[in-house]
Amino acid sequence: MGRTKRPIYGLVAADSRSPRDGRFIEDLGRYDALTEPATIELKRDRILYWLEQGAQPSDTVRSILSKEGVMLQHFMVKRGLTDAQIEEAVAEHRQRHEEKARSATKTTAGDRRAAALAAEATLAVEKEAEMAKARAEAEAKAKADAEEAKRKAAEEVKEQREAAAQTAKVEQAEKNIEQAEADAELAVSGKAKSDAVADEAVAEPAAEAAKEAKAVVEKPTEVKAEAAADAPAEKSAAEAAPKAEKAADSTQASEEAAKK
Repeated sequence: MGRTKRPIYGLVAADSRSPRDGRFIEDLGRYDALTEPATIELKRDRILYWLEQGAQPSDTVRSILSKEGVMLQHFMVKRGLTDAQIEEAVAEHRQRHEEKARSATKTTAGDRRAAALAAEATLAVEKEAEMAKARAEAEAKAKADAEEAKRKAAEEVKEQREAAAQTAKVEQAEKNIEQAEADAELAVSGKAKSDAVADEAVAEPAAEAAKEAKAVVEKPTEVKAEAAADAPAEKSAAEAAPKAEKAADSTQASEEAAKK
């Protein structure tokens, strides 16, 4: 029964020799499987009548009658239980099946589509979170690399400054050494010049004294009497001779020092 893509099933009592959609004896109810929960309308008394007459339900109909407690009621009637016991047992049976049906609610196509969309949205959120995490890690790495490069550049600049300062110190030390050597050479030259002047000043009187002494020594023997008479002159010559020798020695030492 029903229409395209919206079927509704009817429960009927029919001859087993009739086709499924053929003639039937009695209409016993309706079954709509597309509602949530499924809609079942049964003529319980007439179904029990046909079951007592030996009618055999199909598998699908037996499942429906079992969930609705019709089969339980049929067996309890056959056992001869009272109506109160039957009603209580059937009520408990139906409540138990309803709770089970509510806990295992049938999902429809719309529910499945909604679940798929929710799963896609969750996946998109997770993917976006992963991308954001990757971007944050990349930014952190780039920042760390930049800081490391900055630190290395600062160290290189510091090393270059230290090297330049060290070079300047070396150059200043070399200049100081050169200046000291020049001062030393100048001092030595000045000392040599002053020594030469002093030696010249001492050498001139010594040369004159030596000349006088030589002149005295080279006089002939015939004037010795005059020299004896002139005793003070000989005494002066005798005193001048050691002085001349001393002056000659001083001149020779000065010349050797100048050569050094």
